[in-house]
Amino acid sequence: MPAVAITQFPIKLVSRRMVAPTVAHLSFVRDDGQPLDFIPGQFIQIHFEYADGTPTKRSYSLATIHDHAIGPGEAIDVAVSYVPGGAATALFEGMDLGSTVQASGPFGRFCLMPQDSNRRYLLVGTGTGVTPYRAMLPLLETAIAERGVEIVLLMGARTPAELLYGDDFRAFADRHPNFRFVPCFSRELPDAPHADVRHGYVQQFLGEFAPGEGDIAYLCGNPNMVDATFEALKGFGLPVPLIRREKYVSSK
Repeated sequence: MPAVAITQFPIKLVSRRMVAPTVAHLSFVRDDGQPLDFIPGQFIQIHFEYADGTPTKRSYSLATIHDHAIGPGEAIDVAVSYVPGGAATALFEGMDLGSTVQASGPFGRFCLMPQDSNRRYLLVGTGTGVTPYRAMLPLLETAIAERGVEIVLLMGARTPAELLYGDDFRAFADRHPNFRFVPCFSRELPDAPHADVRHGYVQQFLGEFAPGEGDIAYLCGNPNMVDATFEALKGFGLPVPLIRREKYVSSK
């Protein structure tokens, strides 16, 4: 069977800011006049070439916060980890505002399911693995309003400076009592930490939230964290079909 051709389209860089010492938040828009409709939790692929001309691609979860009730949007927000010597890092660092790159997608099934009837979502993420949860905030807000679902976001980082989108999640938690934001710092705590801040790794604090019947868990980020948390949740009795996973493997 012949391979199915993937449709590529140009995206234009419109803004760039650092959200951690080695992570950039990049905003693009499609440059062909078409919208990019997506389901929060999906990713796009960026297509480029190595220095020797060999084609390659990288996958990035969409971090865009967009109310899909008003139709497809234009913004394409991604979080990119800068890796010393990395080909993708060289690409993005070398892009000027207004320049374009080829993309494809969206792809992926790491999404909230319309038929979900759970009592609570346990969202666990490390590093850029929290970007899908940022995109999910409007849908989570709707789920809170429509069916009173509870959400716990356990987010792992080494230091406060490396906590991606922490202000977005804290502000959302302040507005919604059903949403708890629990940053877990493995190395350094912030000054005057919030009561929900923890010192250690995300998987150490799962027991505090008594995972079990009525929960659906999402795990995204470092493969070691995903594997350890997956095993821990199984140990708490959470059925495997209710544990949805996506691993982020960095590459040069």
